[in-house]
Amino acid sequence: MTQRILNAVSGRLSLRPPQAESLTRLVRALEMAPEMLQHEKDVSAVLSSLKSLFPTLEDFERDFPSLCFALATGVGKTRLMGAFIAYLHLAHGINNFFVLAPNLTIYNKLIADFTPNTPKYVFKGIGDFAINAPRIITGDNYDQTGFDVTTDVFTEIRINIFNISKINSEVRGGKEPRIKRMREVLGDSYFNYLAELPDLVLLMDESHRYRASAGVRSINELKPLFGLELTATPFVESTRGPVAFKNVVMDYPLARAMEDGFVKEPAVVTQRNFDARAHTPEELEKIKLEDGVRLHESTKVELLTYARENGVKPVKPFMLVIARDTTHAAQLLSLLESDAFYEGRYRGKVIQVDSSRSGAEEEAMITRLLAVEHVEEPTEIVIHVNMLKEGWDVTNLYTIVPLRAANARTLIEQSIGRGLRLPYGKRTGVAAVDRLNIVAHDKFQEIVDEANRGDSPIRLKQLMLEAPSADDKKVSVQVVSTAMSRLGLSPAPIVSTQFSSDSGSLNSDNAKPVPVFSRESEFQAVRVVMEVIGSYEVKRYLVPNSAALLKPEVQEEILKEVAERLKPLQSELFADEGIDLADVVKTTTEVVVQQTIDIPRITLVPNGEVTTGFHPFELDVAQLHLQPGEREIVGQLLRTNEQFTLAAEIGLVEQRLEDYIVHALVDYDDIDYFTHADLLYDLAGQMVKHLASYLSEAEVQNVLDRDRQLIAREIHAQMMAHFWEEATEYEVKVSRGFTELKSCNYTATAGHAAIAPGNFAAYTPSLGIATHHYRETVAETSRIKQMLFGGFERCLYPLQKFDSDTERRFAVILERDAQKWFKPAKGQFQIYYKLGTEQPEYVPDFVAETELQIFMVETKARGDMDSQEVQAKAAAAARWCQYASEHASEIGTKVWSYLLLPHDEIVESKRLVDFQRFRISNNHCA
Repeated sequence: MTQRILNAVSGRLSLRPPQAESLTRLVRALEMAPEMLQHEKDVSAVLSSLKSLFPTLEDFERDFPSLCFALATGVGKTRLMGAFIAYLHLAHGINNFFVLAPNLTIYNKLIADFTPNTPKYVFKGIGDFAINAPRIITGDNYDQTGFDVTTDVFTEIRINIFNISKINSEVRGGKEPRIKRMREVLGDSYFNYLAELPDLVLLMDESHRYRASAGVRSINELKPLFGLELTATPFVESTRGPVAFKNVVMDYPLARAMEDGFVKEPAVVTQRNFDARAHTPEELEKIKLEDGVRLHESTKVELLTYARENGVKPVKPFMLVIARDTTHAAQLLSLLESDAFYEGRYRGKVIQVDSSRSGAEEEAMITRLLAVEHVEEPTEIVIHVNMLKEGWDVTNLYTIVPLRAANARTLIEQSIGRGLRLPYGKRTGVAAVDRLNIVAHDKFQEIVDEANRGDSPIRLKQLMLEAPSADDKKVSVQVVSTAMSRLGLSPAPIVSTQFSSDSGSLNSDNAKPVPVFSRESEFQAVRVVMEVIGSYEVKRYLVPNSAALLKPEVQEEILKEVAERLKPLQSELFADEGIDLADVVKTTTEVVVQQTIDIPRITLVPNGEVTTGFHPFELDVAQLHLQPGEREIVGQLLRTNEQFTLAAEIGLVEQRLEDYIVHALVDYDDIDYFTHADLLYDLAGQMVKHLASYLSEAEVQNVLDRDRQLIAREIHAQMMAHFWEEATEYEVKVSRGFTELKSCNYTATAGHAAIAPGNFAAYTPSLGIATHHYRETVAETSRIKQMLFGGFERCLYPLQKFDSDTERRFAVILERDAQKWFKPAKGQFQIYYKLGTEQPEYVPDFVAETELQIFMVETKARGDMDSQEVQAKAAAAARWCQYASEHASEIGTKVWSYLLLPHDEIVESKRLVDFQRFRISNNHCA
């Protein structure tokens, strides 16, 4: 009997295979656990029975049985809901259903789809419903029609459709939703009426959007027979990342939907040999819009031709542009409707959909958006920010141009969802008609790589979402200096000490800093002492280095200032506990001096007025013979990696040919348009004249439009050879003789595994991470950046992070040969180097102090030693070391040396002194 009804419903509703399989799984579930159809049942027993049928089912996650059917977008979840209702009524006599929608859009869509004589009526073909159509009761009319019992309530099918977002708003502040409130005219609440029904079944559309909301918790008190959830994404987002549903009994992912031909094939699009770095953001935006329109126009012709050849209804495609914000959307609207964009061809054909509209404007916007599928509706481009979510079901979206910054995975998941549906319900075999284009020149390779990942939803035939494991969890760790830990100003991380070797051993006392103070009053005093010591950094005339802090006269001054600052607290802090403030000051200062390496603050300051500019010159164009060429668009299908191409045409144009070059040149930070305008137009004119010597005017424009960044980069490079800067003189200024060690901020992998005796790693409860001993040989060196290492005796931090195993091995050498060492944090030195027009900060790998000198050390792969960036860093660091050494000579402290070490030289058999042959001098760099 049930099999006959199953076949009848599947056939009459023309269910697709995944829909039919979903219905079959519901039927099997009811056969395996028939008590699901009874109010009184043991839910745990039902779960146990169904687990044997569905391996992916772990828990109902509710007080009643609830099964999730995860079907990819575009497969047809609303039709499946109709099939569920039809089967349950025809096979089991269930008449009452409660359907939840996540928002107003889907709520209105569901009402329309469950209403007879509408285009997408879900029960079309079910003869019983043609005679006895279900009564549709909504969240807007239930108090008028819900209690109407003039018909036979035991045979009438009643489908209640409610918007959960409205119920969520009603329960704010602990209120009851309106559905639960007593209606005097009715003598009861509609909620209580539903709860007393013997056969209520709950259906939840897009259930991932509201699974744990207050409204759902309230609705759950209806205690239905069971629940049926439908979603394309069976997980909810949390601070820990996506949390998978535990009640999935049917999983039909996007990859299978693509392979089976139920949705369009998404493709990522760029230009042949495109280099996004050669274009400004504005230019990149313009190019993507132009190419998007070219694809749109090509698709429009393909769709019209297909309709004419096959005698089917024509489809009008449209292009979706994703803007950054409402201001950006308005700018795009102005551009796309302007004469400058394809001669105003799209004026009146663009709509902006975002929250900036209200009143009549909003109504007009929504009206046009809902009619965008109609051939007679003029809209061809839709600009939106973040208003198009689930429920906006269109079949004629063919081109997407994302202009909002996002990573590759986000672009894939958020962009393609709205454009996957097929206008004819099936693939046509015409590639352009079956394809969704994502124009992403700047993210092309990233999207291709993301789609080719093993866990990509586009490529997987089976998607199993598991809860995130501890190995995947990242934590942010702040590690303060050992001095701060010793002084009790920060909790000391617990580091493993279970390591021994023939060369020696470490003990727990040395492996973790032991606080020198124990009472809270002492810690309060220490905080003030550290504040005062910090103020002495800038008093170089009095304290040229940290050791000077220990001079009796300086100690006396520090004590006076500390006592003054503590006056309001002294009576209650120190009177009863007998704390010697002078001893606190002395001990604190000794710890600071012992646990630091003096790093002076050095700046190069010009004296007098400084002026800059560029001398006029003749461009060297002998090697420049750029040729015109079409901008060829290249697309790649994300599932199959097949490529397709489309030729190009030029869109926006500049008023003057020279403007192409000048507009590109002024983007360089060291070029001021108002100061250098004459020179810029002179140089641009020279380039245009050169191009015109062998190209036609149209070809010159083609080259300038396509290669303006390349030309500007060449001109700018030649300009730098004629750059001048004038200052009276320069002075090396040392503003501080020492600086406090900055805290290090790391991202590490959380770990919760038990550590066996003798293992190098140790779990650090205070940090939620697993730490490793620095002598531990790392098997998977690719994971070393995710690890934190400890067990140090001579490092000025209890934990350190290494970027490579070379760095870890060098730390082993430093632990043996240096007096103190550490890996500096960003901002500790404030050394800047010149790389092109940029001046990034240089953070050296190591700083190590020996008996005679202080080393600044950089470790590099042998093949990178001569690279421009490495040499620029070395020049800046060597110059800093020279100035620091000159300062050290003046005050009688240790000189500085900069070492640039090839990775293959770093072996434990070598001593630190052996690396001095890799010393880089300032003269050498010059």
